[in-house]
Amino acid sequence: MKKYSRSVLITIFICMFAVTACTDSPSSSSPSDGAQQAGGTLIIGTESEYDQLDPHRGQGWVTMRVNHQIYESLVEEDLSKDSQAAPVPALKPALATKWEVSPDGKTYTFTLRENVKFHDGTPFDAAAVEFNVRRLTDESFQYYDKIAASKTFRTWRFYDSVKVIDPQTIDITLKEPFSTFPRMLAQINSFQIISPEAVKKYGNDGLGEHPSGTGPFKFSTRVRGEKVELVRNEEYWGEKAKLDKVIFRPLPDPAARVTALQNGEVDVIAVPPPDSLEGLKKQGFQVVSGLPPHVWYIVFNFTNPIMQKKEVRQAINYAINREGIANELLKGTAKPAYTIQSRGHEAFDPNKKWYEYDPEKAKQLLAQAGLPDGFETTFMTSIDGSGQLLPLPMAEWIQRDLAKVGIKLKIQTSEWIQYVNNFTNGMPPEVGMNQFSSGRTAPYFLAMVAHSAFKAPGGFNSGQYVNKEADQLMDMATHAINPDEAIKYWKQAEEMIMEDAAFAPIVNDTAPYVVSPNVKGFISPSEEWYDLVQVSIHN
Repeated sequence: MKKYSRSVLITIFICMFAVTACTDSPSSSSPSDGAQQAGGTLIIGTESEYDQLDPHRGQGWVTMRVNHQIYESLVEEDLSKDSQAAPVPALKPALATKWEVSPDGKTYTFTLRENVKFHDGTPFDAAAVEFNVRRLTDESFQYYDKIAASKTFRTWRFYDSVKVIDPQTIDITLKEPFSTFPRMLAQINSFQIISPEAVKKYGNDGLGEHPSGTGPFKFSTRVRGEKVELVRNEEYWGEKAKLDKVIFRPLPDPAARVTALQNGEVDVIAVPPPDSLEGLKKQGFQVVSGLPPHVWYIVFNFTNPIMQKKEVRQAINYAINREGIANELLKGTAKPAYTIQSRGHEAFDPNKKWYEYDPEKAKQLLAQAGLPDGFETTFMTSIDGSGQLLPLPMAEWIQRDLAKVGIKLKIQTSEWIQYVNNFTNGMPPEVGMNQFSSGRTAPYFLAMVAHSAFKAPGGFNSGQYVNKEADQLMDMATHAINPDEAIKYWKQAEEMIMEDAAFAPIVNDTAPYVVSPNVKGFISPSEEWYDLVQVSIHN
């Protein structure tokens, strides 16, 4: 169906059913009364341009949401349930039908799914898995990718060896127990399996332009700045997608996303302007939200002399009105964040509140630091990006809050893809802080952002924070086989890091999407990406 006629149908639907269609859905899109349309095209308006369509290199959730439709891992999270039904997505078999762990917690044996093909027609088997492992871990391997290895290091940090047992069985052995390993494999930008033949044909640098995975959708075309187009994989090993095609359109301007939705040019938009939601609901659109493992946070630069003072970092934490940002600026589409750990795992404590708003306390701490009149510094931020909410207005709010206690911020901006690269490269000493949005459904996220092993350049520890005692606690948590023991160590490490004020958490997103009333089955799970297999278009 052409987009123009769909727009007309949406308008008619809104006029006829405005009263019943204005209910806010907390987690998934509601079905319409129309009959399901066979096939069809779903168009999603996203908040920024996409990075490489190489799952080992591509960064940022906006890119990962595209790659998730193309590629699969050995293990995956069940994203068929919303946040209310599954606060922590369960792990389930994907390209591996089962996996077993040795008693010492070091060797994982995966039984692989049979009769699976990559999008380029080549077979998936244990040799393909070995190729992918070695691409990320073995510097002597012909197709080793240094860039991909640096971006997936968090998953392969304890890797020791890989061994093909037979075409359908493979062992991956670690140097230390790592109980989070299966969930890390399921995470985007960790171990989505790529076609070895695609790498051999196009090279490591060319794979992103010629993506080939095993997922329910295949890459069709890309026009940078305009769209990425995927088509249904008719030879998919599992349940085939209902849609014929999915088009992802980068629309960095929030108002442009809303206009495109209202005009029927797109069917779903991410990161809607908070003040547009009530109006869109009244027009008949569905608002679908969830509880992803998200935290938008400030990273302090420990190479900056002023930020090396704990009292300064604590003062900045006390000076920021998180409630105001969440409720006034973001209109309740986010919740105040008082700890660096993201939601969605057993070690997260929602009752723990560090650094509640207290500007007078902030002034006292600045005086203790020898800076009673404040200081000037630079704050780096993006202007758009996945999970970034409203980064510039948020930075300006923080700028005003800090000005009230004498801290003058110079805001330095860049577009999302460049910003992500700058973030992982670290900050120059003259920059005081930057910001990021991230999170994982495992407490190992704390190590990813705070452990010295992940210091920039290359890692998520952009501020180059080093705390050997916290490192030791995080290592104990990482290697603990007993889950209760691991949680105990994660919580101790988190308390130490927050008391040290290594970060300033700001908000947790509820990730609202606005969905046209003719779309059924769009679910926002407790994750930063989603499945599109069950999504359909209705008349």
